[in-house]
Amino acid sequence: MTSRESASPPLERVVGLWGAVWMGLGSILGTGVFVSLGIAAGVAGAGVVLAVALAAVVATANGLSSAQLAAAHPVSGGTYEYGHRLLHPFAGFLAGWMFLAAKSASAATAALGCASYLLRALSLEVGGRTRVAVAIGVVFVLTALVASGARRSNHVNIAIVTLTLVALGSFVALGWWSVDPALLTPRLGAPAWSDAIAEPTALLHATALMFVAYTGYGRVATLGEEVREPATTIPRAIIATLVLAMLLYVAVSATAVAVVGADRFSAVTRDVAAPLETVARSFRQPWVARVVAVGAITAMAGVLLNLLLGLSRVLLAMARRREMPAALDRVDAATSSPTRAVWAIGVLIASLVLLGDIKSTWSLSAFTVLVYYGITNLAALRLPPELRRYPRWVAVLGLVCCFGLACFVERAFWISGLALVVLGAGWRAAALRGGSKP
Repeated sequence: MTSRESASPPLERVVGLWGAVWMGLGSILGTGVFVSLGIAAGVAGAGVVLAVALAAVVATANGLSSAQLAAAHPVSGGTYEYGHRLLHPFAGFLAGWMFLAAKSASAATAALGCASYLLRALSLEVGGRTRVAVAIGVVFVLTALVASGARRSNHVNIAIVTLTLVALGSFVALGWWSVDPALLTPRLGAPAWSDAIAEPTALLHATALMFVAYTGYGRVATLGEEVREPATTIPRAIIATLVLAMLLYVAVSATAVAVVGADRFSAVTRDVAAPLETVARSFRQPWVARVVAVGAITAMAGVLLNLLLGLSRVLLAMARRREMPAALDRVDAATSSPTRAVWAIGVLIASLVLLGDIKSTWSLSAFTVLVYYGITNLAALRLPPELRRYPRWVAVLGLVCCFGLACFVERAFWISGLALVVLGAGWRAAALRGGSKP
C-alpha cells in the first residue's frame, strides 16, 4: 500500500441532485436510444413503441425499489450491498457478480457503438479490427478520466448529456416535419398496434430488451457514498431520470418508426451500427444526420464513463468483503477514487470489446440485469416499515416483472446467464475455501 492509498476510507460526497440526474441520463441515453431501439424493432416491429412504454413501467417499479434502498443504505455497491444486508451473503454476491457481467458487456457495446458512429461520421469505411482498436482506445481514455476522480468526470458527464439532448431533440423535432402523412397510420396507427398485441411473446421479448435501456438510473444508487444528502437526493434523482428518459425514448422510437417504418428501422440497425443517423439522412434537412452522429458519439462515451464509475464502485464493495481480490480495496487519497478497481474494470471492458457482437452482448445483458433487479426488489421487500418509502406492491410488481420478462429472452442467452450464476457460485466457494472472510 502506498502513502497515497488507504484500505477503505469513505468516498467524498461531491454529487448533488442534478449532477445525479445527469449521471443517470448519461448512463441511459447511449446504446439504448442509439442502437437497442432498432434491435427491439426487429423483434416486435412497430410494437417497439409499446415495448418502450411497458419497459418504462417495469423500470419505474424497479427504480422506486432502488430509490428507497439507496436512501436507507447510502453506500457504494447498490444491490450488492442491499442483498448482503437484507437477504443473504450469497444473494448479495450474486447481485454484484451479475452486475459486473452484464454491465461490463454493456460497456463494451457502448464502446463499439461509439467507435462505429465516430468512424461513420468521418466517412471511413474500415473493417471490424479498426473499429475494435478505436473502441479499446476510447475505453482507456475514459478509464483514465474516471480514475482521476468523480468530481472531474461528473463535470464532463454534464457536458456530454447536454450535447446528447440537443441531438435527440433535433431528431424528434425535424423528424416529424419529414413524416409522410399518408404512411403515418399504417406505421403507427391502429393496424400497427393490433399486430403488436397479436404477438405477445415478441412484445414481451422486446420489452425485456428495452428494460436494459432504462437501467442506467442504477448508477445513482451505486454512487450512494458520493451523493450529498442521499436520503432525499437519491430518490428524487432516480424518479426524475426515469421520467425524462421515458419521454425521450417514446419520442425517438415513434419518430424513427413514423419516418422510415419499423422494418427499415430494424434493417439499418442490423446493417450499420448507426441507425438513427441513417434515419436522419432521409429527413428534409439531411444535415441533422451529422448532429445525430455527434450526439451519438458523446452519448456512447457518456454511457461508458458512467458504467466505469458504477462498475468500479461495485467491484470496490466486493473487494471490501473479500469476494474479489483484496488488492482492489484501495481508495486513492488524492483523487478520492478507487483507482485500482477502475483500471481493473477498464481492462475487463477492453477484453470484452474484442468479442464485437453488439446484439448478443445486449441480449445477455437483458437476462443478467433482470436477475440483478429481481434481487433488488427482493431486498426492498425486506426493508423494515420505518425505512419503507413506497407500498410493498411496488416491489412485488418489480419482482414479478423482472423474473417474468427474463423468461422471454432468447433461450441461448438465459442459458448463458444461468451458466454465469453457476460460475459465480464456484468463484465464491473457492474464495471461502481459500480463507477469505466475506
